Amino acid sequence: MAARENILSRIRANQKKPGVTSQADLAQAANFIASRPQGPRPRSDWPDLIAHFKEQAVQMASTVDEVAFRAEIPAAVSRYLLQLDLPLNGIGWPEFSDLDWKSAGVAMEYRSAIGADKLGVTGCYCAIAETGTLLLTSSRSTPNATSLIPDTHIAIVKTSRIVVGMEEAWNLMRAELKQPPRACSFISGPSRTADIEQTLVIGAHGPYRVHIIVLDEPHDDLINNDWWKNKKTSD
Repeated sequence: MAARENILSRIRANQKKPGVTSQADLAQAANFIASRPQGPRPRSDWPDLIAHFKEQAVQMASTVDEVAFRAEIPAAVSRYLLQLDLPLNGIGWPEFSDLDWKSAGVAMEYRSAIGADKLGVTGCYCAIAETGTLLLTSSRSTPNATSLIPDTHIAIVKTSRIVVGMEEAWNLMRAELKQPPRACSFISGPSRTADIEQTLVIGAHGPYRVHIIVLDEPHDDLINNDWWKNKKTSD
């Protein structure tokens, strides 16, 4: 972090900017973003936003399950692991430490991921229906490594956090987080690359498997608002 601050302080000094961003500068930046017209967007008036997200996630080679209650998450994780004959142990974000994993036969730890870990269980900041994409934001309690290092990534997605498109995801972050996190991860299915001789390789830079458990919660109309429709769009 010292190196980062050193670089940023040199940029500020060059631009004759103060060390701390003023409220006026923040307001100016927010107004600039809000006033910019959006470009054309694909059709997004799907009859069922959640169903469309699940459909798109499957198109991206994720697998999808659904539970009605949070307490059902450990059993859903266990069911998935048993189907694929995978080890019943892994690491997870602390937000799931209160669940009864023991009764589901799954041994969970809540720590940073290491190379030997085979399963990572995370939540997600929000999910994007248009592309079946998960958005994860980094913090002390939501480490990126949990979704990147293990061979299998299981993500819990609340239906109340499924938004229409990328624009809504960024707008939600600006409204809720105010300042961007250190890192944002957009995950659309398992890691893959075709850089070498155009041969598709799964798991090259991350998990071989991405499994999504959709937690059916009451939908929040404030999240899936028509904010983007109220902005000017170019023809």
